[in-house]
Amino acid sequence: MSNPTHLLKALWNEHNLSEDALDRINLQGTDPVFPSSFAVGSAALVSMASAAAMATEIGQLRGLPQQTITVDMQEAAIECTGRFTLDGKSTPSFAELSGLYQCNDGWLRLHANFDHHRDAALSVTGLPTGSKTSRKDLEAKALHYSCEQFESAVLEKGGACATVRTFDEWDKLPQAKAVESLPLVEITKLGEANPKSHSVLSKGQPPLSNIRILDLTRILAGPVCGRTLAAYGANVMLINSPNLPNIDSIIETSRGKLSAHIDLTNDTDKQALDHLLKDTHAFVQGYRPGSIASHDLSAETVAARYPGIVYTSLSAYGRTGPWSTRRGFDSLLQSASGFNMAEAQSKGTTTPTALPMQILDYASGFLMAFGTQVALQKQITEGGSWHVQVSLAHTGLWLRSFGQNNDWLNCPTPTIDEHLQSFASNYGDLRALPHPINFSESSVVWKVPSSAPGTHPPVWPT
Repeated sequence: MSNPTHLLKALWNEHNLSEDALDRINLQGTDPVFPSSFAVGSAALVSMASAAAMATEIGQLRGLPQQTITVDMQEAAIECTGRFTLDGKSTPSFAELSGLYQCNDGWLRLHANFDHHRDAALSVTGLPTGSKTSRKDLEAKALHYSCEQFESAVLEKGGACATVRTFDEWDKLPQAKAVESLPLVEITKLGEANPKSHSVLSKGQPPLSNIRILDLTRILAGPVCGRTLAAYGANVMLINSPNLPNIDSIIETSRGKLSAHIDLTNDTDKQALDHLLKDTHAFVQGYRPGSIASHDLSAETVAARYPGIVYTSLSAYGRTGPWSTRRGFDSLLQSASGFNMAEAQSKGTTTPTALPMQILDYASGFLMAFGTQVALQKQITEGGSWHVQVSLAHTGLWLRSFGQNNDWLNCPTPTIDEHLQSFASNYGDLRALPHPINFSESSVVWKVPSSAPGTHPPVWPT
């Protein structure tokens, strides 16, 4: 099995970072910390520690003393469960029609948290769209389709689903080979630009103080990236479209962020975005490849207009390959790329089994935060505009490379609720999980209460 310290060193060395920083990182704990045959704890620990360590590196560039960091594996994995309550109540992670469906030749996983994705699947089967159709009715219809038929039809309607495959079946796909050809965290230079000036920090200030991040993300991995950067002191502004729905997790993933509305189809709103971008250090977006570019906001276009910017992109299946523009979420990637069948086989069952948390989302979010900061460091030290790219699929490939241990399935599930803490929120009484990084010199603090989309104007505070 892979050692977390070795995994972190490999990630660090891949980007030619100073090895001195590794001596100041204290990783605690070993797998298993949750019942899974996969090293989900190591994925949480290493991805999170890499982001925190890069924050201390940027802090040093801005005058802060060297810092040590300590992070515990179980606490890191617990944060990745995304557990929270609002006014004493919790909400389900998945809508009623989300989940596994048996077809006539295998299993398919459907993502129906958004109404339009739910209705796409219902319309394929001829069932009434809307919330009144029962899961039992959809299960009966699914049995009349092959996995490939159902998957193709739902995707063509704009829905979100994935056939449950084994590792061997996934490995034979052209998309798997496309993912293998790319780095875990890909960082490329987009163009020349002078280094941007940053304020010198005083002892005790968070290392990312006064660094401005635009967060155009929606589902878990991207929001986790922005929330993490906010925890290290960055000024993060979450940009939502007033025309798109959100999931309940926005209540806790918007901790530390200003929250504004911008409609990219509205000229006045696009002017507001232009004014924001002129003073933005990093632009983080989580839309499918080509989607944000259709609004004249590709990495190349943004870098040409705003030299010196860092542009971070998240995709589900990777930036290249036949599935690069396919809709995807953590649960679908787990199914499509073999994890659910591998976990089932380890348990001795034929029913696909999900990992104990959406670790592909959370680890990808922390890796996005890591890559964004590596690129910010490059911008500070050598200038240039930079593009950071991360995919859920490659994070899955990384996790898979750690190995598998069937004995780990006997690990008890930690008690999550005892880790919940109260956080400022304009939604109500929010209890959520802390970010379990311990810095030797500064604190992890979300300065802005989580707020509903559109609460703040799309203007950087002076």
